[in-house]
Order: sequence, then C-alpha cells, then structure tokens
Amino acid sequence: MESLVIILVVILVVILLSSIKQINDYERGIKFTCGKFSSIMNPGWNVVLPIFQSYCKVDIRTKAVDVPEQEAITKDNVSVRINAVIYYKIFDASKSILAVENFYYAVSQLAQTTMRNIVGSVTLDELLSEREKLSSQICGIIDQATDPWGVKVENVELKDISLPEEMKRVIAKVAEAEREKAAVITKAKGEVEASENLALAAEKMGSTPGALHLRTLSTLNDLSSDQSNTVIFAIPVEILSAFQSLANMTNKNNNNNNNNNNIQ
Repeated sequence: MESLVIILVVILVVILLSSIKQINDYERGIKFTCGKFSSIMNPGWNVVLPIFQSYCKVDIRTKAVDVPEQEAITKDNVSVRINAVIYYKIFDASKSILAVENFYYAVSQLAQTTMRNIVGSVTLDELLSEREKLSSQICGIIDQATDPWGVKVENVELKDISLPEEMKRVIAKVAEAEREKAAVITKAKGEVEASENLALAAEKMGSTPGALHLRTLSTLNDLSSDQSNTVIFAIPVEILSAFQSLANMTNKNNNNNNNNNNIQ
C-alpha cells in the first residue's frame, strides 16, 4: 500500500513539473484547452495541464525582415529592381496565431506585393527623389492590412534601387548636360558682372584726375617684375593723337610740294 502511494506521489510530482511552462519577458503564450483558445500566458511560470491543454509561444520583439529583391516597372515604363527592409512587431499575440497561418510569411508576401504596386504608380524620377515618401506609403498600406493579424508595422526602408546599365548611361548624360548648362549660365553671369565692373571702373578713372596715370604706373611696375628685354613706354592717348595730327599735316604738305614741282 505504501509503495502504491509513493508511486502516485511520484506521478503527481512528474505531472506537476511537466505542467509548469516558462514564458520569457519578450514572449507571450497562447493557451488552448481541448483545442479552443482559452487565455494568453504572461511572462513567468504558467500551468498547462497535460493532455487537456496545449500552448505556443509568440515573440513580441521588433523584427527586421529583409524583403527579397523585386523587379518592377515604373509608371514611365522603366524596369527597376528594388529591395527593402521592414520592421514590425506583434501587438496582439492571439490574433497573430488565430487570424493568420504564418504571419512571418504573410507579412513578407504582402510587403513584396505592395512594393511592386507602389513602384508601378510612380515615375523613375519620383522613385529616386522621393524614397522617404514612398517608404511611408508602403508602411501605411502594410500596417493597415496587417492590423487584423495583430501585427504593427513600424517602418519600411527602401535599401537599394538597381537600374539597367542603359538607363544609368542616360541619366549620366542628363546630369552632364545639366552641369554644362549651369556652367554656361554661371559664365554668362560672370561676364555681365565683369563688364559692369569694368564700365564702373572706367567711369571712375575718367572722372578722377590722375587715376589713369596711376594705373599706368602700376601696370608698368607689374611688367618690370618680369625678366624680359622688352621696354615699354606709356604714352598718353592725347600725345598719340597730337603726333598723328602732326604726321597727317606733314604728309599733306609733302604732297602739296610734290604737286607744285610737277606743275612747274
């Protein structure tokens, strides 16, 4: 009789120990009684009766899932390959088990489909320049669709956008043309500013006595620093004009004398 009692006690202890299940702080347990959902098991030790009850654990930490590279066609018929990473977490453990068969796979497939749809609704320029806006749109669509599954999508980041080699060359040519255009415009603006400054300088020199002479002396000083055999004489324009007038008068007199000699 005593041996029977000892056996029963041992059996009860084994059953009791096997019925204690530990749930970690970053997990939640889903308990089923006779196949029906009964309760959510919080972190700590929980009792699960063998045979009658079962349970499964759900990790509620934020998950970073790499969305496989997808090939899509933009609104302006350009083929691109794009991949992304999605961050989400479980906010309702019971829904993640009862409402969807495999929420990992379901979220990944939904992200791929949504990403292709969004890329197909924008042009290539919008895709390259508004990545944050498109990421927010993808995140909002996925988050709304996964709410019934107990999944909260926190963020979606577009990691890489791959273009065909032909399109890369076209974009490079466009960028080069834009740079050349900017360079021509900048040079033209510089010419305008330079001409305005030169006109202003000439006006000031012309209205200030001795300014041109000082400028001439400064130029000669700059030229003298260069080792050269060239000798430069700065002659005012008025003197050159006087020399030119004198030369013209001399030529005229010579011509008149020659004519008189010919007549005689």
